[in-house]
Amino acid sequence: MTIIARLRKCCASATAFAASAAMAVLPAAPAQAQGVSLIRDTEIEAVMQAYTDPLLEAAGLNRDSVGLYLIGHNEFNAFVTRGQNVFMHTGTIVIAETPNEIKAVMAHELAHIEGAHLVRFGDGTRGAMATMIATLGLGIVAAMAGAGAGGAAIMASAPQFATLDMLRYTRTQEAAADQAAITFLERTGQSPRGLVTTFERFRYQEVMSEARRYEYFRSHPLSSQRIDAMRRRVEASPYRDVEDSPEEIAELRRIQAKIIGFTVAPAQVFQRYPESNTSIEARYARAVAYFRQGRLEQARERLAELIEMEPENPFFHELEGQMLYESGRIDDSVAPHRRSVELMPDAPLLRVNLAASLIGTNEDEALDEAISHLRFALARENENSWAWFQLALAHEARGETAMAQLATAERYFASGNNMQAFVFASRARDELEGGTPAWVRASELIAVAEPTPQEIREWNRAERERRQPLASPVPY
Repeated sequence: MTIIARLRKCCASATAFAASAAMAVLPAAPAQAQGVSLIRDTEIEAVMQAYTDPLLEAAGLNRDSVGLYLIGHNEFNAFVTRGQNVFMHTGTIVIAETPNEIKAVMAHELAHIEGAHLVRFGDGTRGAMATMIATLGLGIVAAMAGAGAGGAAIMASAPQFATLDMLRYTRTQEAAADQAAITFLERTGQSPRGLVTTFERFRYQEVMSEARRYEYFRSHPLSSQRIDAMRRRVEASPYRDVEDSPEEIAELRRIQAKIIGFTVAPAQVFQRYPESNTSIEARYARAVAYFRQGRLEQARERLAELIEMEPENPFFHELEGQMLYESGRIDDSVAPHRRSVELMPDAPLLRVNLAASLIGTNEDEALDEAISHLRFALARENENSWAWFQLALAHEARGETAMAQLATAERYFASGNNMQAFVFASRARDELEGGTPAWVRASELIAVAEPTPQEIREWNRAERERRQPLASPVPY
């Protein structure tokens, strides 16, 4: 599991990098996701995309226009942002009891996009502001008429009236999203019951203090009336009793175990998945926990059991490659990463993992192969900062400095750092042969990333501060 910050279509990728991994984490860079870490994991993404694709079609949304991102956080939460992007906490996946509950949450969030609720949110804000201004005006009039205390009380209540106005607007949108979500699930032949069971399970959050309430229910306020309206519609649905298949449930348990293995303290993992539990998901979680403890051989033993049970599972081979790579056994990591790519050749992240291992061997043929894999991955994910970083390493190892600088410029551009993208693209163009595709691309980056005079001043100021030597300690 790779926890990295890469937001397709809406915002920049991470500026930091982690080792090649089945699941890895990096801090998010974009303003829309400040303070969070985004998960990249081929297995988990494939499951979530399989849940989402039918719902996108039912909602009349373009799959390529809607971004789905996983946030590494153990709380139950999901939300949408401008630009048709859905964010879901990994805690939502772990806490869900069935795949249907996750699908219901996803359908609800897609309903916000389909209904353009985020765009219309400004209407609600303006309405609340108008209410507050009107209330303030009444208070001022009352005060001028001689009712000083009464006028002051009216003015003090203005924010409360505005908040109530805003909550009414929000609840209207939430109720509309509930009904649309049920429609989307019915159009795909799935039960909408997960919407009710999820919300009923967290209904007690409504009476909790703000400090204990899940963030999801601050932005998605519940009410008995809202749940009752959902329940009535669900009970009338011809699909209400459709259940998730055993295969879907087993798949969910597996990715839940993987997330827990990577994000929960190993001692707690072993407590939750004791050795007496011989299920695949339990073995999976324990293998990851042993790895995180630095007990590589025990981790590989557990993983070998899984590979023997499912030799064609690309994610088990990917995890073995990660274990070896991050343990410094770079040469040994190539074979399992190569096997994962053979089993799932269209997965960009698996190609990047293999490329990182190949680059680590520093062999000429391996570098050529690595560049080929990276080009394949970047053709599908051109905002993948980690892949651009690896490409820069590969070109530098081959002595192709200009191409390494161009890849670095691409990496910074994907990360939203236009200043550094401009600097490295300029350096690359100075050394590249004029008129070549690489020279043209460097010129394009220079044109789109050219900083403003204000950005140049701020960058120069930051550079001066960075280079300024620390003050000498004052002797006592």
